[in-house]
Amino acid sequence: MNSFWSEISVALVPGLVTLFGTLLTIILDRAAAVARSRWGIEIEARHREALHSAIMSGVRSALARGLSGDAAVRAAISHASNSVPDAITALNPASGVLRSIAEAKLREAAGQVIGQ
Repeated sequence: MNSFWSEISVALVPGLVTLFGTLLTIILDRAAAVARSRWGIEIEARHREALHSAIMSGVRSALARGLSGDAAVRAAISHASNSVPDAITALNPASGVLRSIAEAKLREAAGQVIGQ
């Protein structure tokens, strides 16, 4: 009788170990996907925040130097490119996006100056 159970366990153990390993791999893969997704979103948000902040700093600096209009926008984009190149690389904004953000920040900053 012991021989019977011994033979069954010898036959079943490799299959059970394989099944357990497969299930564990699936669980770990799902957990890694969730972590990548969550942390990826947080990293993207930090890059976006850094980019907007750098452009606003560039706009304020340009205004303080007496620049306005297109010159202020170019200065703000240049400042952001030098300040947060990693954010720009990671976000890879489409053509004209940085310009649109800089123009919006310029209007915002000009509104704050006029409103004061």
